Amino acid sequence: MISLIIFLLILGIVIISHEFGHFIVAKKLGVKVEKFSFGFGRILWKKKKGDTEYCLSAIPLGGFVKLAGDSIQEYKGKPDEYFSRPPIQRAAIIFFGPMINYILGFICLWVIFFSGYPTLTSKVGGLLDDFGAKSAGIKVGDKIVSIEGAKVSYWDDLQKQVQENKDRAYLMVTVSREDKLYDYKVEIKTKQLDDSLGQKRSFGLIGIMPADDIVNVRHGPIKSLYLGFRKTVDMTVITYKALWFLVTGKLSMRESMTGPLGIFMITSKAAKLGITALLHLLAVLNISLAIFNLLPFPVLDGGHLLLLGIEKIRGKGISVKTEQVINQIGISILLFLAVVVTYNDLMRIFGKNLAKLFR
Repeated sequence: MISLIIFLLILGIVIISHEFGHFIVAKKLGVKVEKFSFGFGRILWKKKKGDTEYCLSAIPLGGFVKLAGDSIQEYKGKPDEYFSRPPIQRAAIIFFGPMINYILGFICLWVIFFSGYPTLTSKVGGLLDDFGAKSAGIKVGDKIVSIEGAKVSYWDDLQKQVQENKDRAYLMVTVSREDKLYDYKVEIKTKQLDDSLGQKRSFGLIGIMPADDIVNVRHGPIKSLYLGFRKTVDMTVITYKALWFLVTGKLSMRESMTGPLGIFMITSKAAKLGITALLHLLAVLNISLAIFNLLPFPVLDGGHLLLLGIEKIRGKGISVKTEQVINQIGISILLFLAVVVTYNDLMRIFGKNLAKLFR
């Protein structure tokens, strides 16, 4: 029950933030907002305040903001209607939905870096046979303090230095053992392994495993801003790479995409790990939603922005019939993807027992 509440809370934050972006810019530009809804389907609660009706609906898997005159069929030429605004203002209303998600994702990452997060130290917890570290004389319990002269404090630092120097034959590794420093010349091997996107890459290996030695790392407010920004950029780049690999068939949809059911399972696990894991999940969901919505695909925010760009260039929008056809195709594809993703989530959770039901 607690996991469900946390799941709905996180989903609610992501969705409401997105719709608030559309809402606040529309209000700022003088466009009437007729309805602000969290969820779809049967309305469970509603309240009218000013021109806007605020609703809570039965299916909490999305939301929407209904603007006055936001379709050609409804447009009456009033100054407070969506289609009364020039393309650049309509684009701003659409863009600020995903933009708010981006900002919220960045803020979550800043809070993580500023408040502290658990990370592994560079202490050696295990050694692999036939690799350089064991052959050189490094022992379990040693703490690696530098590689090729670069200071190492945490496991991430260690991995980064090894990968940056993977083309060398040997690495100069300094370890701390019983308050004394020892230098070792460690052979490095390269192997082709799968990266986080399932693609084969060359990795440098010296044959060590981390110890179960975890510390809480905190940074100052300014450095946290920088680290949060850099992490946001990294997540954006890897997400677009993953999307490209999906389109080109290099990445399996089954292994790389998840829907509400999968997010619920991830949320349940994150809740057990604490607030930092939940904040990280919230950051990932916000940034992922922003990226997905900005794709130039029909019915998504990016699709609307693309049509507004065409309108700006042509001096007029596409015909109503053409837009309807484009949107219908887009909705059909999204519904198909939703079915496939949900089936994949069920297969991951229930495995072979579920497969038997579809035979």
